[in-house]
Amino acid sequence: MGAGDEGGEDVMAMAGSAADELYTLRDSFFPADILEKDSKLKSLADSALQILDAVPEAKRTSPLQRASFEYLRGKILDVFPVYRKEAEDHLSKAVKLNPSLSDAWLCLGNCIWKKGDLASARNCFSLGLSKAPNKKILCQLSMLERKLAQGNGHTLQLKTFDSISKILRTKLKVWKKAFGLPKERSPWMLRMEILGVNCLGNACLTSFFVNGVPDYNRLFQSIKAYQNAEKDENMTHCPDLYFNCATANKYLQNYQRALTGFEAAALKDPGLNAFEEVRKIVNVLDKIEDAMKVQFRKKNKDPPSSLFAEVSKSSSQGRATIKTLAEGQNKSVALTGRVLHFLKHDDAPPLYYIVCDSEQNCFVLSIYGLHSNALKEGDWVTLLEPYHQSVDFSWKNKHYGFSSIRVDFMGQLLVNGKAPSAHLAVQSMIQAQHKPS
Repeated sequence: MGAGDEGGEDVMAMAGSAADELYTLRDSFFPADILEKDSKLKSLADSALQILDAVPEAKRTSPLQRASFEYLRGKILDVFPVYRKEAEDHLSKAVKLNPSLSDAWLCLGNCIWKKGDLASARNCFSLGLSKAPNKKILCQLSMLERKLAQGNGHTLQLKTFDSISKILRTKLKVWKKAFGLPKERSPWMLRMEILGVNCLGNACLTSFFVNGVPDYNRLFQSIKAYQNAEKDENMTHCPDLYFNCATANKYLQNYQRALTGFEAAALKDPGLNAFEEVRKIVNVLDKIEDAMKVQFRKKNKDPPSSLFAEVSKSSSQGRATIKTLAEGQNKSVALTGRVLHFLKHDDAPPLYYIVCDSEQNCFVLSIYGLHSNALKEGDWVTLLEPYHQSVDFSWKNKHYGFSSIRVDFMGQLLVNGKAPSAHLAVQSMIQAQHKPS
């Protein structure tokens, strides 16, 4: 091999390193002013293209050489958050010249995803995986499937549940198989494994609502996966990780952890909508506190009703009050209460109600999967095997403290002594970050 050949290969390697540096900046630099990031990306991209253009013409002649050249040019051009047709054209040439170049399929899928053609993006990822195992592609495919699971609007159609559920079950198996085996790993492999664990968490988070019924085991699995991903120092700079973990904690009503996570995500990347998530949670908590204070002042004005005893007879389980419940699931008991107030708020479900028990102690009832008109103020509810949480924490010098019962599925709820009608409000509440990268 001559000196010229070696020089050409060196320049190509330098261009590859410049492209990698460009993407490192994209994934780790989150200034308060987004224009500052755009400016740095443009400067580094221009430099990387100059290096690439210095590759000798003699090193761009064979199909494989040309494919690598087109791939790097398309990858550099695609670093920006908006779709660029020029990037797609170069990446398309790369995969035509070398269909086995899985990284080019990955970049092409990401590029087309930005255009909004999700089906074609998924096809690119699938074709890339058919050429060779690629954990980066698996990461993106997992996130794309989550995006597809959300549908085109805010509400998922019931007819899509079976197909979406099958997709997610398949993806979960893939992730567990790919990242659950203890093997000797290089630093690069460890990095990709951590990224995959993050995506496993995202897949679990998606499946929380995919059947129209919340599956809290999936939330616990997602949080565990996110915590494993946090073990990698590089991931501590990933705002999406904090955002997604906070989302899981939000649905588990671990309010303090959710607030801390969203705030951390917002500080790492002001471009995220994380501060808005903090505002929504605080707004709900403030409304709960205000409503509880109002009901406390009215406590002695409404004497206990004999209907409590009558409604309680409809359950064969032991009677309980909010004060007798243990933390977590309370087996073989039922709590009867009267709905005092429906809490209107601007956040995603659950629905929140203020309820009082037979001793006139108030608590918060949260329910997923029910239309707001299915349960009205004045209704009597019987909560079977209630899941109890004591909320007690301070945030920004304000203290929040109240008892909460969560209804996980409709079989735990009786309204006026009867099972509620099937008013499932199946919504796409998955707010995990899922952008092409």
